[in-house]
Amino acid sequence: MKPWLLGLSLLAAFPAFAASPWREALPDWVYEFPRDHHAHSEFKTEWWYVTGNLKSDRGREFGFQLTFFRQGVRRGEEVRTRFAPRDIKLAHFAVTDVQGGGFRFAQKVSRGAFGEAGFSEGAKIAWIDDWELRQDGAGSFSLRAGEGDLRLVLDLRAGKPPVFHGERGVSQKSEGAGRGSHYYSFTRMEARGKLSRGPDEEEVSGEAWFDQEWATNQLAENQTGWDWLSLQFDDGSELMLFQIRLKEGGRDSHSHGTWVGADGSVVPVKNQDFELRPGRVWRSAETGAAYPVEWRVRIPKLDLEVDLSPALDRQELVLKPVAYWEGSMRAQGTRAAKPLAGRGYLEMTGYATGLVGLQAPEAR
Repeated sequence: MKPWLLGLSLLAAFPAFAASPWREALPDWVYEFPRDHHAHSEFKTEWWYVTGNLKSDRGREFGFQLTFFRQGVRRGEEVRTRFAPRDIKLAHFAVTDVQGGGFRFAQKVSRGAFGEAGFSEGAKIAWIDDWELRQDGAGSFSLRAGEGDLRLVLDLRAGKPPVFHGERGVSQKSEGAGRGSHYYSFTRMEARGKLSRGPDEEEVSGEAWFDQEWATNQLAENQTGWDWLSLQFDDGSELMLFQIRLKEGGRDSHSHGTWVGADGSVVPVKNQDFELRPGRVWRSAETGAAYPVEWRVRIPKLDLEVDLSPALDRQELVLKPVAYWEGSMRAQGTRAAKPLAGRGYLEMTGYATGLVGLQAPEAR
């Protein structure tokens, strides 16, 4: 689950193309690399998402997020002008300064009419202006992004093979064929690079998480938002988990996750397998939204129980037309009665703004 809100809401600007024949995420997709690191233009929506926790050579801690979105607006028709694009390019970038208590974020939106933004050009997977995600080899990637005097450049190397979420190649999000995504992750990547703030440059290193999803129709009308988390534990294991909240209360039965062992073994976590309980709430002064920034995760079949707390409460991206909370987290708990600690990222949507355009329009 990723912050698709902005990209999907742009669909309203292109009503004439809402009923285009986009391909749906159906069972038995066969993943193939490096092909599937790149754009899948036959699907309406796609995103590449990298988060991580870093430490500088001066001992300072940082969190970061860089997400590229592709939102399709046309398929299967002739385009006569470069100003009538087949897709819209979007990106979000954020950095959390843990010790300094700062949180900075930015977004870019582009038609890419003159090549200033695009997807799948040689080693480049996605780019907008000088923001870029590229593949440098099998399991190796690099990224760069900046805003004002803030700039991040990282090299990423996968420590484990990609993990595929869901069943038969589909991460189902609501009832019905095609209402899901093709979704894989590199759950633990070594990250090294530089973080610059004006003339002040620091070498940074740490661990990152890489996700890619592509889909067409996903959520249903009775779904109002989601809580998604990725955690990297100090015993070498990882966890992806999300719940989709319902308008009438409770969560959707298609909520699920994946646990990855230190040895790379994979255990699916189904809706009935986990508890995700909200704790302390932080209220945004900008949007008025009340975000539960502390959580307890319990998965009895893994003998796992951890408490999550934010590196910083104020990690809300206030964008137009949406706002959501996406931030660096700390985990502390037990697994098999042994102490367990970790770090990761949490995303919460639907608290400040509705899921504008998230449910795909019906064909007309």
